Amino acid sequence: MVASRSARARKASAEAGTLATVRIDLASDESFAYRIDCTACRTAGGRSPWSTYRRGEDNGYLAAMDRWSFHLVAKHPDEQAPCLAYLGEAQQRLQERREGREA
Repeated sequence: MVASRSARARKASAEAGTLATVRIDLASDESFAYRIDCTACRTAGGRSPWSTYRRGEDNGYLAAMDRWSFHLVAKHPDEQAPCLAYLGEAQQRLQERREGREA
């Protein structure tokens, strides 16, 4: 059975931790697009919160959660979140993407 959009958002929110606000939109190709906002950080202009927005072409959930994990480690090193348990796998996926672009 396929999980609903709200169930996916609840799961992503639980994994992302207390600093995150998670939204799932529908992209133009009807795939889910994950947006994770940081409640503590602002962008350079100061108007909007830092966020990651990843569509589901490869795996939007993993791509968004990977970027969020990197943000937590870089900007909020003392923050605990369940997604940080997968940091090693996220770093490996990043390395594989970089190697794929170089080839």
